[in-house]
Amino acid sequence: MADYEDFDYNKPMSFSIWKKMFPFILPERKNLIKCAILMVSVAVIDIIFPLLLGYAIRHNVQPQTADGIWIIIGLTVFLVTAQAFNVNSFVSIGIRAEVGMCRGMRNAIFNHLQTLSLSYYNKTPVGYLMARTNSDTGRIGDLVAWGLIDFTWSAFYCAGAIVAMFLVHWKLALIVCVTIPVLAVITWFFQSHILSVNRIMRKLNSKMTGAMNEGITGARTVKVLVSEEQSLSEYSSITSDYRVHANRMARLRAVFIPSTLFIGSLATAAILSYGGWEIIVLGADLAVLAIFIQYAGGFFWPIQNIARIYTDFVSTQANVERVSGLLEQNPGITDTPEVVEKYGDVFSPKKENWEPITGDVEFCDVTFRYPDGHENVLEHFNLHVSAGTYVAIVGETGAGKSTLVNLVCRFFEPTQGKILIDGRDYRERSQLWLHSAFGYVLQSPHLFSGAIRENIRYGRLDAADEEIEKAAKIVHADRIIEKLEKGYDTEVGEGGDRLSTGEKQLISFARAVLADPRIFILDEATSSVDTEMEMLLQDAIHTLLEGRTSFVIAHRLSTIRNADIILVVDDGKIIERGTHNELMVMRKHYYELYTKQFEAEAEEMILKEKPSR
Repeated sequence: MADYEDFDYNKPMSFSIWKKMFPFILPERKNLIKCAILMVSVAVIDIIFPLLLGYAIRHNVQPQTADGIWIIIGLTVFLVTAQAFNVNSFVSIGIRAEVGMCRGMRNAIFNHLQTLSLSYYNKTPVGYLMARTNSDTGRIGDLVAWGLIDFTWSAFYCAGAIVAMFLVHWKLALIVCVTIPVLAVITWFFQSHILSVNRIMRKLNSKMTGAMNEGITGARTVKVLVSEEQSLSEYSSITSDYRVHANRMARLRAVFIPSTLFIGSLATAAILSYGGWEIIVLGADLAVLAIFIQYAGGFFWPIQNIARIYTDFVSTQANVERVSGLLEQNPGITDTPEVVEKYGDVFSPKKENWEPITGDVEFCDVTFRYPDGHENVLEHFNLHVSAGTYVAIVGETGAGKSTLVNLVCRFFEPTQGKILIDGRDYRERSQLWLHSAFGYVLQSPHLFSGAIRENIRYGRLDAADEEIEKAAKIVHADRIIEKLEKGYDTEVGEGGDRLSTGEKQLISFARAVLADPRIFILDEATSSVDTEMEMLLQDAIHTLLEGRTSFVIAHRLSTIRNADIILVVDDGKIIERGTHNELMVMRKHYYELYTKQFEAEAEEMILKEKPSR
C-alpha cells in the first residue's frame, strides 16, 4: 500500500490535470451553472443589505421618521425570502451535482476494473482500489460542486462590494482595499503551510486505516501469536505521529484565524476613526459609516474562501491523478478490434457468433515469462490435450503449478508461441467466449454476500431452483445445506464467513457444475474438506469430468492416479510428464513426491487408529 499512497504531491495548479475529469463534470454542467447563477444572486443580495441599512439610517433613523418604513420592511422581507429560496435551491442542486459526478466516476472505475486482467489484481492492494473508488471520487465531487459554489459567491461578493464601496465613499473604500494585499499574503502563507501538514495527515490517516484493518482481520493470528503488545505499539506509533501533526495544524489555525480577525479589526478601526472624524468635523452622513462597517466586517471571509478553494484544488489534484491513473490503466490482456467486432466485449457480447467449444487444447512452442519476471517460466513448451482428457498438475508448494492453468484460461498470454483452443489461436476469439466455457473451482473459494441459492446461481443466472438443487446434489453439497435452518436460503455472510472452508468449497463446486462447462479447472479443490467428504467429492469429480477436458492441480497425489496425463512442475518448469504408472517406473521426482506423501498418509492413519491409553 505504501508504494501507492506514500508520495509527496507538490505540483502547482494545472488545468491539464483537471481536464481529465471533464467527462464526469460536463454531464452535470446544467446543475453547476444553476448553482453559479444562484450564488451570483446570493452575492447580490448580500451586497444590497448594507446599502438598505444605510438607506434606512439616512431616511428614517436620522430624521426620526417612519415615512416609507413599510417599503423598507417589505423589501427586507422580500430579500430574506429570496435568499432563503436561493440557499435551499443551491444546496439541493449542489448535492445533485456532487452525487452525479461521484456516481459517474465510481461507475466508470468499477466498469474499468472488470476489464483489467488478473495480473493487475495480483500486484494491486484491495485497499488502494477501494480508496480510489470511494474516498478519491468523493473528494473530487465534493470540491468541484461546493468549491464552485463558494468561489462564485466569494468572487462576485468581493467585486460587487468593492464597486459599492467606491460608489458610496471612495476614501473609505481605499482604506478597506489597502488591507486586502496584507490579508491575501497572510492567508496564502498559512494556507500553504496548512496544506503541507494536511498532506502528511492524510498519509498517516491511510496508515491508521490499514493498521486498523489488519488488526481486525488478523485478530485471530494476533491472539494466537500473543502479539497484542506489538500490534498496539505499531498502531500507537502511527497515532502519535498523527497527533503531532494534528497539534501543528491546530497551532497554525490558532494563529491564522486571530491574524485575519486582527487585520479586519484594524480595517474597522480605521473606518471608524476616519469616518467618525468626518461625521464630527465635516458633518458627514452616519449612514456611510454604517455601510462600511458592514462591508468591512464581511469582506475578509470571501478572500480567505478564495485562497482556501485554490489550495484545495491544488491538493485534490493528487486525487484526480490517482483516479485518472486507474481509469487509464491498460488491461494486460485485450481483444483485438476485429475480435470485438465479431464476438463483442464483456459488456456487449455477441453470443450468436460464438462457436461451440469441444475442449481441445494445444500448447505450440510456448515460451512464457510473467510481466514482472526476469526468467522464462516455460521455454518452447509443447503439449496437446485432446478434448475430454484429464490432465493433473502436481508439484511442491510454490513450484508454479498455476502457471499452466493461468495460460489456458488466458489470464496471461504466451510471451512467444501460441495456445490453440479447438485448433484456433485463442487470441482470435474473445476472452468472454473462452471464459464462458470454463468451470473454475479455486483452492480458496469466494462466496458473495447473499443466500446459498443465489451463490450457486452465479454459475448460470437463468437457472431454475430445481437445477440449482440438482447441481448441489451431484457434489453432495445438499447434505450440508439441508442441515442448515433455512436450507438454500441461508445467508452465507460477507465472503461466506458464516460457513466453514469445506462448506464454501462444496458450494463453489456446485456453482461450477451448474455452469456445465466444457473445460474444468480444479485448483486443489478438495484440499479444504475432510477425508470423508473428499471421497464423496472424488466420486462426483469422476462423473463430472467424463467427456470434458480437465486440468486438476492436485494436493493429494492419490486422487489423480487415474489422470490421462500427469505434469510434474518444479521451479516453474515442467520436468516430467506421463501417466501415474509411467512416472512411478521412472522413479524420479514424481516417485519421490508420491512415496513421501503415501508414507505420511499411512503414518497419519496409524495414529488415528491407535487406541488412546
